[in-house]
Amino acid sequence: MVALKAGTRPPWVGLGAAVWVLIASGNAYVFPLYSHSLKSIMGLNQHQLTMIGVFNDIGENVGLVPGLACDKFPPWVVLLIGSLACFSGYGVLWLAVSRTVQSLPYWSLCLALCVAANSNAWFSTAVLVTNMRNFPLSRGTVAGILKGYVGLSAAVFTEIYSVLLHSSSSNLLLFLALGIPMLCFIMMYFVRPCTPASGEDSVEQGHFLFIQAASIVLGVYLLTTTIMSDALSLSTSISYTFVLIMILLLMAPLAIPVKMTLYPMKPSKLGTLEPSIGSSGHLTQEEDNVEKTEPLLTPSSSTTNLGSFRENDDASEVAMLLAEGEGAVKKKRRPKRGDDFTFSEVVMKADFWLLFLVYFVGVGSGVTVLNNLAQIGIAQGVHDTKILLSLFSFCNFVGRLGGGVVSEHFVRSRTTPRTVWMTLTQIIMIVTYLLFASAMDGTLYIATALIGICFGVQFSVMIPTVSELFGLKNFGLFSNFMALGNPIGAFLFSGLLAGYIYDHEAAKQHGIDRIGSGLSCLGPNCFRLTFLVLAGVCGVGTILSIILTTRIRPVYQMLYSGGSFRLPQSTNH
Repeated sequence: MVALKAGTRPPWVGLGAAVWVLIASGNAYVFPLYSHSLKSIMGLNQHQLTMIGVFNDIGENVGLVPGLACDKFPPWVVLLIGSLACFSGYGVLWLAVSRTVQSLPYWSLCLALCVAANSNAWFSTAVLVTNMRNFPLSRGTVAGILKGYVGLSAAVFTEIYSVLLHSSSSNLLLFLALGIPMLCFIMMYFVRPCTPASGEDSVEQGHFLFIQAASIVLGVYLLTTTIMSDALSLSTSISYTFVLIMILLLMAPLAIPVKMTLYPMKPSKLGTLEPSIGSSGHLTQEEDNVEKTEPLLTPSSSTTNLGSFRENDDASEVAMLLAEGEGAVKKKRRPKRGDDFTFSEVVMKADFWLLFLVYFVGVGSGVTVLNNLAQIGIAQGVHDTKILLSLFSFCNFVGRLGGGVVSEHFVRSRTTPRTVWMTLTQIIMIVTYLLFASAMDGTLYIATALIGICFGVQFSVMIPTVSELFGLKNFGLFSNFMALGNPIGAFLFSGLLAGYIYDHEAAKQHGIDRIGSGLSCLGPNCFRLTFLVLAGVCGVGTILSIILTTRIRPVYQMLYSGGSFRLPQSTNH
């Protein structure tokens, strides 16, 4: 049993602390910054390097255990486990890259990176689940903000890597091994379950707008300073000033609880939500709930909720449900979309697997570009890939934040299913992969920006969609199961497809019959076939997304028919 922290300020303190934890949880995105050192020091070929990248993605996204732990333990326990994984995994990689330990076996590097990246699953699950429950009526907005900061993490680490760590791969790995756990130890006290407000008001929306604006300023600032640092010869003092300003911008969300402390508002008349909304029975509340005078079952609510939203209901089932509502009959019914599902129930739903496949296509193909971004740039004549990584990071942030904001607007104003935006971005991804394959002059940066935006949208749309279709009770487990689409896609598209084609083309260019270690490939043919395959895969994903959107449209018409989120019935399991 986890006690809820009462008051209006603690949720915003937790959200501000979550920003720092999620920046730290993006450490898996900096693989391109040290992959070249790993490749040269260990004498790896591109296939071996991409397979290490696959283990990076597996560790980052296999979060079933963190999802279960989040329902059993308080957030600080989950963050502590993630910190230990981060320290041990990146510590081993630092021993290898710094040559403190000579000749570590290849399998140990794969295992170490998998453990290190798995810290991200613990970090992100702890703060995401906690904040989704703290703000249950603004799920899309909260998911967009939090995932947006994860998208900026690569640019933040790039700034630290270039200025504070002097572009040293060994220094970066040491920073990841020691700095991130220390940060999480500090922040774990502030990330806690809180009593959420039972209604939406202009003040809360103003706070969200402030955080969104602050994150946009941070994203533009990071991209600008990265380009300036690369194009101009800046003094050390100016570079350190850039880092200091970046830190201040990261602290911007904490201005909200500071303002609430200095200028306290009168207590809201809206009261608080029942614990079952935020945690589905796993939490106890510290203060009494406001009495509700509405009847639990009215004719209008029964006809609405059991009409278009309930699938395949007949008259006898409606009568049975009405009898249950009046207490005449007690019968355990199967949940409908929008209710709280158990894992065994959700895997029987076609919509769950459709959403998984659509997400798998979007993030699996996108992470292939991210894992091979350095080699893609070098193949097309761009040897300093820091700008490419910062551009991808910024556009990934734009996609994550924009996906949350735009989907939230249209779901409330027009009851448009969020998956519409997954469909549109995967259509754009088809065009973008064809643009990559063409390798025309001047298209690399455009294609990288587009794929970053589309990649980010997949995250910020999937998360609230899962909570809306299948409930918040087991949200941590469901969202982490969805996240498995990332490493599976990385293994198939990056490890097997892109790595093999790259090494085969490199061997052909060097005039040898077999794939060798450390061979570099130059020219558009290094990745052309890979991009054509990814374009075809996204075509299939677009079709599946259209089918899913058509199926779940009635759900969103029920949930948002009044212009704001309406909590569905909770089932008793």
